[in-house]
Amino acid sequence: QVQLGESGGGFLQAGDSLRISCAASGRALNTYAMGWFRQAPGKDREFVAGISWNGGITSVSDSVKGRFTISRDNAKNTVYLQMNSLKPEDTAVYYCAADTYSGRTGVRGDGASYEYWGRGTQVTVSL
Repeated sequence: QVQLGESGGGFLQAGDSLRISCAASGRALNTYAMGWFRQAPGKDREFVAGISWNGGITSVSDSVKGRFTISRDNAKNTVYLQMNSLKPEDTAVYYCAADTYSGRTGVRGDGASYEYWGRGTQVTVSL
């Protein structure tokens, strides 16, 4: 079992930056691809960013490209999402998730590929 816990969310203004974290317990993350997803009120969950098990491959959605960066520190069993130039449309609950498929060499953007999920952290961006 893997337990994931997000932290670092908050209330910000447009243009601000924020880094949120996802810490794991129960099992090491160093063989898992990891992803960040978000869900805004009344909207479907959407893929934000993903990173391969060793950090060699990353992927971000078009909506955050150039503003958000995903990274990981396997020694700390933690994944990060650096969010810059935040916009009100970035307001959502942000979830991290672990893709435990042992043969995964890249990153998947579909939530069904991720087995473990955290409870999320709220990010609210005002004008």
